[in-house]
Amino acid sequence: MKARVFVTLKNGVLDPQGKAIGHALNNLGFESVGEVRQGKLIEVELSETDEDKARAELKDMCEKLLANTVIEKYEIELKA
Repeated sequence: MKARVFVTLKNGVLDPQGKAIGHALNNLGFESVGEVRQGKLIEVELSETDEDKARAELKDMCEKLLANTVIEKYEIELKA
């Protein structure tokens, strides 16, 4: 089973990289760009075949390592 974990900053947390990307896009002529938030994508391949168990294991991974849950949120996407 393959999984994608999307990790982004929580709303209200300053995102200096997102601001820099937004300014750069504006400077390149993309004037319609407003606020930009950046994050990371983590792809994980699991040997687990039970979707509920895989999701629970991924949640545990996120809570322990993949995301700083004080300032970041995460979303899990599974593909069988």
